Amino acid sequence: MSISMYAASVPVFNQMLDSLSDVLKKAEAHATAKNIPAENFLQARLFPDMLALTRQVQIAADFAKGVTGRLAQAELPAYEDNEQTFAELQERIAKTKAFIATLDESKFEGSETRNIVLRPGTPKEQTFTGQAYLLNYGLPQFFFHVTTAYALFRHNGVEIGKKDFMGLR
Repeated sequence: MSISMYAASVPVFNQMLDSLSDVLKKAEAHATAKNIPAENFLQARLFPDMLALTRQVQIAADFAKGVTGRLAQAELPAYEDNEQTFAELQERIAKTKAFIATLDESKFEGSETRNIVLRPGTPKEQTFTGQAYLLNYGLPQFFFHVTTAYALFRHNGVEIGKKDFMGLR
């Protein structure tokens, strides 16, 4: 039995974006309850050379929309990367989920063998089959940034656990 590219991507991204949204809510509530300025969380890093929490969430959202959009051959919406608050990060997640919801399952058919060309930095260019793009590049990148956001919150005292990360209800 095989799994469709849609089934291997869209539900996974949605589950983890919901999880990330829920963890953001818990972090905001924690900051409020403990009188901790929101910036302490939003600009938190595990080490000085790492990207801050805000950027981790932005990149996670970018991978969710980028991977699904490219697999479905859809035009990707551009985001400004200007979020500065918990509410703005929640909005970023919501608009990412709304974009993913517009992608018709039929557009993913055949995407496992379709070439996906990325240009992450000029003059670099990477070409993947759709399946390799999803499984070996897109999902690992997405999970890295979601996991880093989770770790930043946990490191800073937010009471969350594996169930929160997984987003299982």
